[in-house]
Amino acid sequence: MKNFCRVTLIILCALASNVSRGENYPSRSDLLWVTNPDHPDWLYETGDSAMISVELYRYGIPVDGVDVEYTIGPDMLAADAEGRLALKGGKGTINIGTMHEPGFRDLRLTAVFDGHKFSHHVKVGFSPEKLVPFVKEPGDFVEFWERAVAEDVKFPLSYTLEPVEKYTTDKMSCQLVRLQTTPGGKSMYGYLFIPKGGGRYPAVLTPPGAGVKTIKDPMIHRYYGEGGMIRLEIEIHGLHPELTEAQFAAERKEKGDYLKFGLDDPNRYYMKDVYLGCRRFIDFLTSLPEWDGKNLFTQGGSQGGALAITTAMLDDRVTGCVANHPALSDMTGYLGDKTGGYPHHFRKNPEDATPDKIRTLEYYDVVNFARHLKCPVRMTWGFNDNTCPPTTSYEVYNVISAPKDALLTPINEHWTTVPTERGHYEWIKSHCR
Repeated sequence: MKNFCRVTLIILCALASNVSRGENYPSRSDLLWVTNPDHPDWLYETGDSAMISVELYRYGIPVDGVDVEYTIGPDMLAADAEGRLALKGGKGTINIGTMHEPGFRDLRLTAVFDGHKFSHHVKVGFSPEKLVPFVKEPGDFVEFWERAVAEDVKFPLSYTLEPVEKYTTDKMSCQLVRLQTTPGGKSMYGYLFIPKGGGRYPAVLTPPGAGVKTIKDPMIHRYYGEGGMIRLEIEIHGLHPELTEAQFAAERKEKGDYLKFGLDDPNRYYMKDVYLGCRRFIDFLTSLPEWDGKNLFTQGGSQGGALAITTAMLDDRVTGCVANHPALSDMTGYLGDKTGGYPHHFRKNPEDATPDKIRTLEYYDVVNFARHLKCPVRMTWGFNDNTCPPTTSYEVYNVISAPKDALLTPINEHWTTVPTERGHYEWIKSHCR
């Protein structure tokens, strides 16, 4: 891949016969889009023109004589071009132009059948390895967090453990942890999986994606515990994972905008307790007699990817970090007329960006944590992601000076596959000492 030799490029595609083709194949949809950039890695140099071939099938049959409307614009920003493509035999080609600054260009497609609109999009990158984040790092960023951690460690570790039989197997035990995360009594929960056998094992902390919700099916990653690793899957809001859906709905109504709570003051921002609470779980994991005393990892996706990075920076006992499409990255980007990261503060209302809010976000932006990482890092992200856009994932990756590698999956939106997740496990195993 051009000018990005550190990155291992693996393009995942459902059409095994042509790995450069991009498609969406939604369940139970009459329409199938296939979009194919003329660079098989979906990457271009600034100044290059990108050609995208478009194919459209209905019931698996190429559509003919159908007009596809399209707009083209920078990643997550307003369109700067539009047009109409007349498909012939279900196929056509669109020149989406170029970019003269590093970034991503997004082709957005729409077709109408029987009054129903069907949409698709595809993003390609222009010298994204040269992307530079907009967010600034406060001069006292490191000192701010050193003080916060120093205060945090003053109060003793306090937790309870409760056996969870439904997640216990013949190869691993499961316990529900309730960990006090602040002197004021706030807590977080987590499912702790420990291999059976009486040995000592590497440990992996897995923070959650965004939202107010239960810990989603912790058995999906049972191969960690059954394969010889301690794994702790946590939540961040102090909500027992066995609450009913009605109870979670009530909590979502109350806490749904938590990423905005206290945004005027970096010492009162909601995420301060979250960042420190995740680090407090490192204290817990390292206190376990089953921990091997050497290998400690953080791993997560989206908000969980962000928290994997922040926790790894805040505690140098972490020996490796794995992050999928990290959220909370370059969050003030829209103020620089460029793409910003989830939760997309100020995208629609830039007038809300007061100096105090901007200052707070600078202390919590994952880009600024990534600059200070010392442990090895593995990242993965997709180009078609509109939740945590590829622009911000590249910006995080680009500022990391620690040993790093990336798995690029251009066709992916805001998801990873089972093989990708299993690959994280293998990466972690390979980095155990």
